[in-house]
Amino acid sequence: MIKIAFLTLGCKLNYAETSTYERGFVEAGCQVVPWQEAADVYVVNTCSVTATADSKSRNLVRKVLRINPSAFVVVVGCSAELRRGDIESIPGVAKVFGAGEKSQLVPWVLATLSGHPIDFADLQSVFPAYSTGERTRSFLKVQDGCDNYCKYCTVPYARGASRNVPISVCVDNARAIAAAGVREIVLTGVNTGDFGRTTGESFLDLLKALNEVEGIERYRISSIEPNLLSEEIIDWIASGTRFQPHFHIPLQTGSDVQLERMGRHYDTDFFRRKIAYVRNAMEGPGKPLVFFGIDVMVGLPGETAELFEQTRSFIEEINPAFIHVFPYSRRPGTPAADMPDQVPEEEKHRRVAVLEELCAKLHADFCARNRGVAEKVLFESTRRGGKMEGYTGNYIRVERPYDASLVNTLVDVIL
Repeated sequence: MIKIAFLTLGCKLNYAETSTYERGFVEAGCQVVPWQEAADVYVVNTCSVTATADSKSRNLVRKVLRINPSAFVVVVGCSAELRRGDIESIPGVAKVFGAGEKSQLVPWVLATLSGHPIDFADLQSVFPAYSTGERTRSFLKVQDGCDNYCKYCTVPYARGASRNVPISVCVDNARAIAAAGVREIVLTGVNTGDFGRTTGESFLDLLKALNEVEGIERYRISSIEPNLLSEEIIDWIASGTRFQPHFHIPLQTGSDVQLERMGRHYDTDFFRRKIAYVRNAMEGPGKPLVFFGIDVMVGLPGETAELFEQTRSFIEEINPAFIHVFPYSRRPGTPAADMPDQVPEEEKHRRVAVLEELCAKLHADFCARNRGVAEKVLFESTRRGGKMEGYTGNYIRVERPYDASLVNTLVDVIL
């Protein structure tokens, strides 16, 4: 029996893809083992969102080869696409799979190990995937790639053009997830709201089709661009569906000057009005508040102290529940890498700290403003110090004494 181990860096999309590789190998009779063991085969799924992620990806490849120098190591993911030559040059790497070759990883490895190697053929434009391993939640990949080419971003180069999984396949995968007893699905993609580019279908049609899948109690949208979260989608979700009052919307900066420099497709006034529309459509007396998570990048070239203050002030104004803040990482080959007025690293980290402190305040305030509201919590199986935890529909973490009978069940609570 072939022993195989998996290592994954990066986003939930990578984890969904790794889970799909794993299922393919298990179905073929392979045994999954922890990566620290001397596995026969290692699959390393890499990330390239920052230079540090690229470095970590290559270091993981070297680490598994030290564990078992004779292992059959295959590498996939964003760093494999962008830094293919660097990874192929590492002694011991058997194969590197690029963005358009993911569907071939499992059959190629199995065929090669059996002594009957195959050539790549019928490459899929998009690799359908979903995560397994959690009893309560699964990440369902519905879309891949991006056509935006924001000035700081390598994703379009690493993931390719925007393309999507057909609705029929997404629904089949959601049914498989439901059959495994999972109650919640998070829709994921690189530019999730751009769904439909390759099939002529719409994101709203996808949401409506998934809403009819029996056994799935809750859906979340992992991330959606503000210009793709249409009023029609908002109104439909608010009409009474399984989609939760929880949105993760990239802002990136609260400065119109910087938004233009980034190549984003909206300004702060548009973002402000979109947040207000969602709140007006979905909030009301006795209803939970909408959880807004936002992405914010600090330190893009040209971000002065004054422009950063505009961002901080704008975030306070729109009052999200959470900020995912990260420093700008200079990526060779992107327009931003050659922009003047690069911000010193120490200043970037200072600005990150400022927004992380603001995030803690905003999240505590959000939780406090939900007190007294009736909600449902989906409890998870993890047990820590005699406690279990779960999340409300609007993504507030709730803790209670551990009770095995409540695992993977929706429980009514008063916050």
